[in-house]
Amino acid sequence: MSFWRNLLGRGRSGSIAHFTPRVTYLGAPEVAALLDPMNMTAVQMWDTQPHFRTVVSFLARNVAQLGVHTFERDGESRVRARDSLVAQVLDEVDGQMTTYDLIYALVGDLALYDQAYWLVVRNTSTTVGWTLRRLPPTWVTPVSNDAWYINAYDVQLTKDGGVTRIPADNILAFTGYHPTKINGASPAVNSLRETLHEQVEASKYRSQVWKRGGRVSAVIERPAHSPPWSDAGREAFREDWYAKYTGNGSMAGGTPILEDGMSLKRIDFTAQEQQFVESAKLSLRTVAGAFHVNPTMIGDNEGANYSNVREFRKMLYGDTLGPLLAQIEARLNRFLIPKLGEDRRRYYVEFNIEEKLQGNFEEQAVSLQASVGAPWMTRNEARAIRNLPAVPGGDELITPLNVLTGGQASPRDAGTQNRASRGQITNTKAAGNEDEAAEVFRKFFRRQRRVISSRLGSKAPDWWDQKRWDDELAADLFAFSVRISQQVGKDTLADIGISPDRYNVDQTKKFLQAVAERVANQVNTVTFEQLTKLLEEGESPDDAVSHVYEIAEDTRAEQSGKSALTAAVAFGVLEAGRQSGRSRVRKRWEVNSGNPRASHAAMDGEEVGIDEEFSNGLPFPGS
Repeated sequence: MSFWRNLLGRGRSGSIAHFTPRVTYLGAPEVAALLDPMNMTAVQMWDTQPHFRTVVSFLARNVAQLGVHTFERDGESRVRARDSLVAQVLDEVDGQMTTYDLIYALVGDLALYDQAYWLVVRNTSTTVGWTLRRLPPTWVTPVSNDAWYINAYDVQLTKDGGVTRIPADNILAFTGYHPTKINGASPAVNSLRETLHEQVEASKYRSQVWKRGGRVSAVIERPAHSPPWSDAGREAFREDWYAKYTGNGSMAGGTPILEDGMSLKRIDFTAQEQQFVESAKLSLRTVAGAFHVNPTMIGDNEGANYSNVREFRKMLYGDTLGPLLAQIEARLNRFLIPKLGEDRRRYYVEFNIEEKLQGNFEEQAVSLQASVGAPWMTRNEARAIRNLPAVPGGDELITPLNVLTGGQASPRDAGTQNRASRGQITNTKAAGNEDEAAEVFRKFFRRQRRVISSRLGSKAPDWWDQKRWDDELAADLFAFSVRISQQVGKDTLADIGISPDRYNVDQTKKFLQAVAERVANQVNTVTFEQLTKLLEEGESPDDAVSHVYEIAEDTRAEQSGKSALTAAVAFGVLEAGRQSGRSRVRKRWEVNSGNPRASHAAMDGEEVGIDEEFSNGLPFPGS
């Protein structure tokens, strides 16, 4: 049998020669000592510590699912090189594993040992002529003649525990950092021993409590001055109690009526008093922190909501996995590609991280359209997505005229900025105030949330004060609307050649106050109805408040802010026309939204007198 056939684990018959480690039988004291995390190896910690395994497998799964793509440099561009040797070798591996399995094991080894090894050898029995095989770090011992270079590796491959020396050229080593060693040593494993030791001791204690603790949750006490209780009387009371209030007794779960002076007292400790939950959370968070993983991503939902989980997901492939992915890519590009005889300046590999960072379909569509400045799909391509047949002429990419002649960067732009001229009042004066408008509502929702959460938590019957909330929000909206409408009104007068000082804000305050009060009442009524519905459906106060206000701060604030801003801007423009002193001032309905209502889109360009209503019955958008 040749050296490499033996190394690849195949006998003359072609069967696989399985590696069987030697077994040493230990007594109970030795086993107990090994199961103490302070003495455990990385393998034993992986086998027995759930939080440790959770975090390591989380890292391995999320890296392995990315997929490794091979590219060929073509001048300044690049193309997928699916037929390159490195791509084929990474795809076929050793015939016993998939690429997912190989990368999963690689990340697991790096997490547990801060080092990993792949065997890279020619193998004519495979389709691609090469074999990649993972070597567990516990099998491998580097051999070096000096402090700088590793010349070979001793690998335990045979059944009897003997070692085979393999040239360094046939091993791809992934090494970490250690202050005094050439190879790494997982700082996470070593630093977590104390935390996991505490968790094991807590688990032992809980087991001892359940195994040896008395099964008593309460005792019945009689006053010390009570007359002596006869054996027969005590036994009769006990039998009556057991028959009525325990198991399937006729009054089980009811309220017992005790004899004069008796009292029922609980004597067991709750999980909260023994801090079982807090201990488990601390263990999970400590392990996650050692591996630079946000605890929210592995099941710690305290403080989690839709918005921050979405951001944590983006951070996962940047701050958490980014350095690890860069380490693996660098090793594959620097060492694996040359080992296979390919030019690393021509070919390179990288993880397909872009797919994981893509937003939803709507976000991608908007981003792509803004990037290219024009529609990026033909009609037939869009119809194919909906499983509809192609239509004649549908393969032509349509470019709207406003993109060619309107001077716009994207067909999503409104175009009204290109139509303004001296003497024409336009509705574009408050651009950039969208975030400020949304923040008016966000601040109010945050303030309201704190009060409502406190009142519901204390079970206050008057937990909702509609007048207070209406007054507070109306005051915020009034101040915002006055400032924005005044700014827009003055700018509009200046645009048509009239002094901004002509604008009289005092004439607008009564109307704006009424609008603010109406909007505040509508917003608070919706919030109250949402909270009430969830509470009536059995949601806890904390869950109901969290659900309603997370949506309020994330979505409703933005939507309500846009509506309030639109109304304030439109009113400012309209009021500027009224106060301009010019006769025959008219107003025009212009659509500047990327997704208007069909009825509004149909009104685009409609003109009426300054004090007339548009065809939809509104005096101005957002009124």
